[in-house]
Order: sequence, then structure tokens, then C-alpha cells
Amino acid sequence: MQTAETHPEVRHRGLITLAIMLATIMQVLDTTIANVALPSMTGDLGASQDTITWVLTSYIVAAAIMTPVTGWLSDRLGKRELFLISIVGFVVTSIACGLAWSLPSMVVFRLLQGVFGAAIVPLSQTFLLDINPREKAGQAMALWGAGIMVGPIIGPTLGGWLTESYNWRWVFLVNLPVGALALAGCLLYLPRVPRRPRAFDMPGFALLSLAIGSLQLILDRGGEVDWFSSGEIWIYSIVSAATFWMFVVHILHAEKPFLDPRMFADRNFVTGLVFIFIVGIILLASLALLPPMLSRIFGYPVITTGLVMAPRGVGTMISMLLVGRLVRHVDARLLVIAGLSLTAISLWEMTGFSPQMDAFPVIRSGVVQGLGLGLVFVPLSTIAFSTLEPRFRADATSLFSLVRNIGSSIGISIVSTMLTRNIQVNHAELGAFINPFNPALWAYSPAAASGNTTALLSMDALVNVQAAMVAYIDDFWLMMWVSLAAVPLALILRRPSMAKV
Repeated sequence: MQTAETHPEVRHRGLITLAIMLATIMQVLDTTIANVALPSMTGDLGASQDTITWVLTSYIVAAAIMTPVTGWLSDRLGKRELFLISIVGFVVTSIACGLAWSLPSMVVFRLLQGVFGAAIVPLSQTFLLDINPREKAGQAMALWGAGIMVGPIIGPTLGGWLTESYNWRWVFLVNLPVGALALAGCLLYLPRVPRRPRAFDMPGFALLSLAIGSLQLILDRGGEVDWFSSGEIWIYSIVSAATFWMFVVHILHAEKPFLDPRMFADRNFVTGLVFIFIVGIILLASLALLPPMLSRIFGYPVITTGLVMAPRGVGTMISMLLVGRLVRHVDARLLVIAGLSLTAISLWEMTGFSPQMDAFPVIRSGVVQGLGLGLVFVPLSTIAFSTLEPRFRADATSLFSLVRNIGSSIGISIVSTMLTRNIQVNHAELGAFINPFNPALWAYSPAAASGNTTALLSMDALVNVQAAMVAYIDDFWLMMWVSLAAVPLALILRRPSMAKV
């Protein structure tokens, strides 16, 4: 393989793709697989409910800070070499996490796991774009996108099963066999790419790291400390805004900036960043809402919740495999619009959820949403890089992953905050009707209206369920409007014929 655009001499594309996707799925799973194991970790690691969340925060912050540096490291060390180092480091730190003996040791190992795992997703996308001719880019991005989007969906289910069947340590130890297979495949078949050493822009990296790290701390800590009523969040916000502004000024004037601003002159790439930010909000925000809703309101155990949500991943995979071929023959903008429309329809259907329904509406809306997100993700991932110069590809894919992850963090923070506040508001409003002067209460429950304690407790439990259900529905409405608001952005994308997809 001589250059990023010569493909005929690449051998074993199928095996290379399989090895790359194993590594990608392994890394993506770890963004959600550990969530359900946190309660079990708390006692074993001697942590509290407040401090155990650092197991998630440390990984997210480390991965976010190291993702943008992927381009420079791949040029310096070589793409193949960096990918192999990342896999080995990720597997070793996963084993260390599984053997952790205290909360501080777990946090340190998770930090290192985030550092090593940060490069896996952007490099996997870069390799798939490099080893496939342009006319097959859509199919390559379909396979890549299936791993990226299905991984978070099956993560909680797999994590719950491993925790219940064995213990929480297997949530991390499961990476060993998967990582070993991925490493073997990459060692045998992954082609070498010439290195392009370039100077490291330490001021640019430091500024961007502070901006991203502070933003992630805002999103992760905000709900615990009541957002901007806390001085801690104000400090993070000021640091994040100031350092990001300084970073923008720096890359515009530096001789050899950390990220070349010329890549942002590509309209498709910039629009793709906006879209992937929105996809991140919708995908993981939905995944953050549904499991607790199914558990809290419907009383489903972890395994049942996973089975109910699994068809969503099936819909995504079907959609991506189909659209990987369609993107060569159908205007990608139409596919994106159709995908956003299906996503909005599924969210609209979710606004009709009620505590009395069975699992079928959740399954049906999940399949529709999976189909919609697949229609958006593949043409978006294909077109975003179709007109971008190959020399920017490693930096661009790292930004693509970073923006998706930031969108996910922001989406989860917004819907979680809204959910908590709306539950309180709804409970207060609904609870106001439980008083002895309300004729409807006398008709529904004379015992509660007359002040019977047992009856009042029963009514309070009913109010809690209804208040939570209304709060979830409010979040679904918000995500529906976000999906619809993104539709006009599809018209900014270039036509596929112009982009030579």
C-alpha cells in the first residue's frame, strides 16, 4: 500500500476489516458496559454512591482528551503501529481494571484505558477509508457504523448478564479474548503506512485538552452539584470557554498548528460534524433514558430490558447494510432526510408510552429508530470524508469521533437534568390533586380522601409512576424536535455526484 488512495494492492481486505471491527466493538462496548456494574463495584472497591461515578468519568475524560491527538501520533509512530499499541494497551488496562483492589486503583486503570482506547475508533475509520476504493466507501462505513452504533446498545445487556451470571470483574476481563483476536488479525494482515513525522504543537494540544476536559467535567459533575448554582461548574465553564477560544486563535495563527484549520474549509466535513453531534445526542440519550424507564416504571429486570432493546440494534444493522449499497445510487441527502424523519417518527411514537402498555411499543419504536439512525449514519460518514484531502483524514476522523462523543455527553446531561427536574415538578402538580376537597379523589379512593395512611402511600406511589412517565415523555418530545430541526442541514451537503462517492 503506497499511498492513502492506492487500493488494488491491499490484500485480505475482509480479514483486515474483521480484525479492525473486533477492536472497534471492544472499545465502543466499554463506553456503556460498565454502567450497570457500578452498584456491584461500590461495595467491593469501598466506594460511595458519589465517588463510584469516577469509574465512568475518568475513562470519558481521558478518552476525550486523547482523541484529538490521534492524527499526530499516527503520523509520528505510524498508523499500524499506533493501532497495535492501542489494542495491547487497552487489553492490558482492561485486565488491570478487572483486578482492581480499590477505587483509586480502578480510577487510575480506567484513565489509562481511556488513553489507550482513544485512538481505536478514529484509526479504524481511517483504515477502512484507506483500504477501500472510493466506490466501496459506503459499504465500508456501513460496517464501521454498525459496530459504532450497535456497541452501545448491547453494552448494558452484556454488562448486566456478566455481572449477574459471574461478577462485575468480567465486564472488563471479557476484553481479553476479543482483543487477542483483534491483535492477531492486525499483526498478520494490517498493511504498513509510511510515517509523516511532524512537529508537536504542545500549546495547541494543552489548550484543547483543557477545553475538552473542563467540558466533560461540567457534563459529568453538573447533575450532582446542581449545575450553575455551584462555583465548581462556573470554574469549569470559564476554563473551557477561555481555553477553547485561545485554541481557535492559536491554530489560525500558528505556523504548524495542532489541527490544520484548512480541513474546516470542506463544507461536507463541517456539516458532517454538526450531524454526527446530533446523532450522538439522539443515540446515547435514548439509550440513557430507556433502561431506567423500563426498570423503574415497568419493573423489568436487566436481562429483560436488554432483550426489549435488542431489536433496536437489529434495525440499525439492517439499515446500515442496506444503505451501504444504496448510497452509491441514491442521493445521500435524501437518505439522511429519510433517516431523520424515521427517527422523529419513532420518538413521536415514544411520546405515547404509558405505564399500562406492554413491551411491543418499545420494540416497534426501537426498530424504527434503529432504521432511521442507520440511514443517517452511513451516508453521513461517507460524504463527510468524500471531498476531504487524504492527508487530513487521521485528524478528521479523530474529530469526528470526538464530536460524536461530546454530543452524546451533552445529550445525556440535558435529558437527565430535564428528567430529574420534571419528575419533581410533575409530582408536585399531580400531588396537589390528592386532597380531601377533590371530588375525583373521593370517587377514586375514598380511603385516601379520608386520610388513610396506607391508601395515601398507595396514591403517592401511583403519582411517582405517572410523574416519571410524563417526564420521560417530555424528553422524547425534545429529542423529536431536535431530529426535525436537523433536516434542513441535509440540504447543505454536496450531491454525491459532486462528491464522487
